[in-house]
Amino acid sequence: MDYRHYSQVFRQQVEKYGDRIALRYKPGAEWEETSWRSFGEQVRAVGKALIECGIGEQKTAGIFSQNMPRWSIADIGALCVRAIPVPIYPTNTAKQAEYIINDAEIAVLFVGDREQYDKAMQIFGRNEFLKKIVVFNEKLPIARSADVMYFGDFLEIGRKSDRDREFDERMARGVPEDLLTIIYTSGTTGEPKGVMLAHSNIIFQKERHDRRLIDPNENDVSLCFLPLSHVFERIWTYYALAVGMTNNYLDDTKKIVEFIQEAKPTIMCAVPRFYEKIYATVFNRLEAAPPAKRKLFNWAIRTGAARNEKKRDKAFVGPWLALKYGLADKLVLSKLRDITGGRIKFFPCAGAPLSQEIEEFFYATGVFICYGYGLTETTATVTCHEPHFFRFGAVGKPLDNIEVKIDEANGEILIRGGNIMKGYYKKPEATAEVFTADGFFRTGDAGFFEVNGELRITERIKDLMKTSGGKYIAPQLIESTVGADHFIEQIAVIGDQRKYVSALIVPSFEALVEYAKEHGIAHASHEELIARPEIVDFYRKRIEECSKEFAEFEKIKRFTLLAKEFTVEDGEITPTMKIKRKAVAEIYKPLIDRMYAE
Repeated sequence: MDYRHYSQVFRQQVEKYGDRIALRYKPGAEWEETSWRSFGEQVRAVGKALIECGIGEQKTAGIFSQNMPRWSIADIGALCVRAIPVPIYPTNTAKQAEYIINDAEIAVLFVGDREQYDKAMQIFGRNEFLKKIVVFNEKLPIARSADVMYFGDFLEIGRKSDRDREFDERMARGVPEDLLTIIYTSGTTGEPKGVMLAHSNIIFQKERHDRRLIDPNENDVSLCFLPLSHVFERIWTYYALAVGMTNNYLDDTKKIVEFIQEAKPTIMCAVPRFYEKIYATVFNRLEAAPPAKRKLFNWAIRTGAARNEKKRDKAFVGPWLALKYGLADKLVLSKLRDITGGRIKFFPCAGAPLSQEIEEFFYATGVFICYGYGLTETTATVTCHEPHFFRFGAVGKPLDNIEVKIDEANGEILIRGGNIMKGYYKKPEATAEVFTADGFFRTGDAGFFEVNGELRITERIKDLMKTSGGKYIAPQLIESTVGADHFIEQIAVIGDQRKYVSALIVPSFEALVEYAKEHGIAHASHEELIARPEIVDFYRKRIEECSKEFAEFEKIKRFTLLAKEFTVEDGEITPTMKIKRKAVAEIYKPLIDRMYAE
């Protein structure tokens, strides 16, 4: 079908699947299920209620919530009446949320739970744009009024409305150029910018993903784990629904272990941190295992790697290797796959550098991480692995009809295609800055193409640091390599205009406390533990081991262990877990200066 608007895609799915389950959610002890028919009815009610609230075509509505089915219902309800749903990260502060509300001129705001409701109420009443708050969690006590209501109340406004004809007419007027959404960047290098994505962008991406991915179909089960406010999960959710998958929603990322076992997804988006945590947990347990068990584990991983890499390259798997693999799979590999539910066909992965060592480990176990590259401005995916002949560490080949080239001047990755944004909302100068004269989008990332046509990212150009000795270093590469160690939870590399590279490191205290216990290292607190000389020396040796492939000027010469994690609330990281380098440099200036003191 030649789609013009995502609302057409959605309507077709509702008609096609009817009573089949579309959405699943576990707000308490039991899973709640929503059929396609009910999904469609609620979307229609939301759309009509937005019309009743005076939300015009190509006007905005905000969603400030953690993941849940109502997030998607509000989202699609808005776009079906040609409104523009604008997401706000559920962890954003009231000030950050108000910036978006003001910039996008949001009149109706959907909020999730207590945290978002309280922040919205701080803004409500003093804000010239915000007129109505709709609360998803109906167990939450609220100051209920005509302008502050539960989602159920909002649905009733739509159900009682006689605006069906206008709903249908608006949907019929939908064109590819309509804005689908405005997604605000997390602002690591300044104030957030609203990325304008059109319906044509998502329809373009659907067709490309159909051709690239491993048989996505209506029998697949997806787990909506990353924030829907982020482009990766949002675009994936549109795609999953367009394919007819059942989408399971996770509202609290701390419950991922429980949810992944219950939902047993076949496909699930995740960022590198997800794999790093699993990898760290596995190897932490392995260090405490008896020598015979460690030996069996290592043999199984080597066997899995040998067999699966032959399958990847469509090479012959001999009978002896096949026999060994069967045994390795039964004893070890299948148990490792069970950690992710046991049914994964592939994991779409992007958002940050992924350690090649971790990617190779998962592939050895039989889990294919479909590693890719994209930005908010490119409607997520630009490149990703093909099922065969890919190389670890690269981010795959460009999707069909997406042009990717490398700027000869500075190695910057440039992109042109139907996935590129319309521009930054209300920021024509900023928009002009990121496009070349011939219409290529400047990504700000540097890279090169491998011989096999795959793209490899080398650094974030704006992130590049220059030491006082004139050497350029790429902090993300150092962070992803050293941070892959399972005793490290977070790492921030320092070095711009400094004599050498240093780092602030947050240990993985779960692993470290276990290590201290095994080695009789007494401590009364995390602060006391990281101050122990033997612990500092332990980390020094691990950092040196992780850094042995780096040039001398790239190696971490000094480091400071921190007892407290970097958080979004303290402004040290973005909601997508990226280090805010300027903020970290200011907050930890005394500690950083001490590492460079003579």
